[in-house]
Amino acid sequence: MSSRHMARELALTTLYSLDFHKVIYENPEFEEFPTLTDEEREALNPETVIFAKYLLAGTLEHLKEIDSMITKYSINRPLDKIDIIDRNILRMSIFSLLYDKDIPSHVVITEGVRLSQEYSREVNYKFINGILDSMEKQLR
Repeated sequence: MSSRHMARELALTTLYSLDFHKVIYENPEFEEFPTLTDEEREALNPETVIFAKYLLAGTLEHLKEIDSMITKYSINRPLDKIDIIDRNILRMSIFSLLYDKDIPSHVVITEGVRLSQEYSREVNYKFINGILDSMEKQLR
């Protein structure tokens, strides 16, 4: 598994935890990578940790703007009705689309879909792909 994909998984699980505990908007103090043991944290590649922290900090810093973008593009599902895992895949992916011009948009969309296929229900990757693809087309 690539270190970038692992970083996205770490950021996603942390965002999920913050959202699940309903503290994501509270500028939270949080344990880094709460799903990992101390041994797993110590074994992480430093590049993975740096990229995961970048994704987390950027997503949280721009959360209100990102959520308004999700609301704009998710016409049939209000933000609070989107599964927590999917909502946070979208948040992290939208952060990358808007603010990380070093990563090609097709890579961001592919990674969002891949995370959805790994962590979400079987058909939700289509929803993720549709939102991200629509947004990317309008951003071009």
